Order: sequence, then structure tokens, then C-alpha cells
Amino acid sequence: MYSYNSYSDNELAFLLTKDDEKAYTEIYNRFYGLLFVHASRRLNDDEEAKDVVHQLFESLWVKRLQIEPEKNLSAYLYAAIRNRILDVFAHQKVEHKYVDSLQSYLDKDNVRTDFRIREKQMALLIEQEIGALPPKMREIFVLSRKENKSHKEIAHELGISELTVKTQVKKALRILRNRLGVVIYLILLLKIYR
Repeated sequence: MYSYNSYSDNELAFLLTKDDEKAYTEIYNRFYGLLFVHASRRLNDDEEAKDVVHQLFESLWVKRLQIEPEKNLSAYLYAAIRNRILDVFAHQKVEHKYVDSLQSYLDKDNVRTDFRIREKQMALLIEQEIGALPPKMREIFVLSRKENKSHKEIAHELGISELTVKTQVKKALRILRNRLGVVIYLILLLKIYR
């Protein structure tokens, strides 16, 4: 009886299509080292190369019935390992793009989150300072800046003159400017405050 290492590649491929495990083992022993060296040189990573070669041999056993014994087994295995190496490179490229875009998103999100936190802190500060205004002045200011009512509407609603409303809003803005600073004052002045 022949030993399996004396069989040609084509004979081993034929036996493989007949579920011959010893033929599979001989193919593994015959090509593993060569395929590993090839993959390792391309990938510059021995562990990755081992994984790729093992996956190739797992796939070879799973797809053994699809092997065409008359074709060149060596060429088939090298083409398969080349494709797997290209898959690794493609995956790494996608992974790098994903990581880069994720990092970019996180950086932007951190900026947005930081902005939202500052915005909330500023709104809270404005609320506190508006709350510290004298009651009538506060009421007029809230109607003017938060509810966006005109001086005429406020005067009518509160039963006071438009001049009083105008004066109270000016005083409130002056107080808030002194307490909160110019930037927040401009926000209030332009009625951007929500």
C-alpha cells in the first residue's frame, strides 16, 4: 500500500473529494509551511498568518466536494491564500476607516456635548440672575424676552405705560449686563435667549 506522501497533488485532491481524511492531512502537511511563510511575509504578522492558513484549510475540508482534482492543487491553494490575505487587508482598511470615522464622530460629539453643557450652565446662570431681579422688573423682562411680547402688549397686559415697560426692560438689561457680562447681555438684547 502506498504511503500518502508518495501521492501526487492531483491524486490527493481526488481522494479529498472522496472524504479521505488521510489525504486531507497529507495536503495539510505538504502545504501548511509554504502557505504560512507566504502569508506571514505579506501580512507581517505571524499570528494573523496562522489564522489565515488555518481558515483556508478549514474551508478546504468544508468545500472538498467542490475541488476539481484535475486542476493544479498548488495553484488553487496559493490563489485561495492570496484572496484571504487581500480580505484581511480590505478588512483592516475598513476597520481603520471605521475607527477613524468613529473617533472623528466622538471628537465632534464631545465638542457638541461640551457645548450643550456650557449652554445649559449659561441658561441656568441667566435664570438665576433673572430670578434675582425685583419682582415687577422681572415680570416685565420675562414677558419681553421670553414670551417675545412687544412693549405695547406688555403695557396693555399689566395696565402700565409703554414708557414704564421700556424703562424697566432697559434697567433689567443693565443689571444683567453687569452681572453676566457682555456676551450674555448681547444674547438677551437680541432676544436669542430661549
